[in-house]
Amino acid sequence: MSPRSGPPLTFAEAFDLPLSVDLCTAARAFGICPGTAYRLIHDGRFPCPVLRLGHRYRIPTAYLLRALGIEERPVYAVDLEAGAAHAARRHPANDHGTEIPG
Repeated sequence: MSPRSGPPLTFAEAFDLPLSVDLCTAARAFGICPGTAYRLIHDGRFPCPVLRLGHRYRIPTAYLLRALGIEERPVYAVDLEAGAAHAARRHPANDHGTEIPG
């Protein structure tokens, strides 16, 4: 068996993935080596749907996360604070000291 292509993905890495990932990244997320991932695809037993684009495989991130048991992205207080700060910069109070309704 060949070695994995790096340590398993962390939650932070999983939430920063693009819309689809390559097979090596998906294998890493499942904690398996790429060779095992290819074998599972060929046997029709890969844990989530796989798209074949030419000679390459792509795995939609939504399916990958669902197969990992991650149904929704968590919301962190720091993200909410950053979003509120961004909104405040974009929509400052008007000259009369009242807020613009959001």
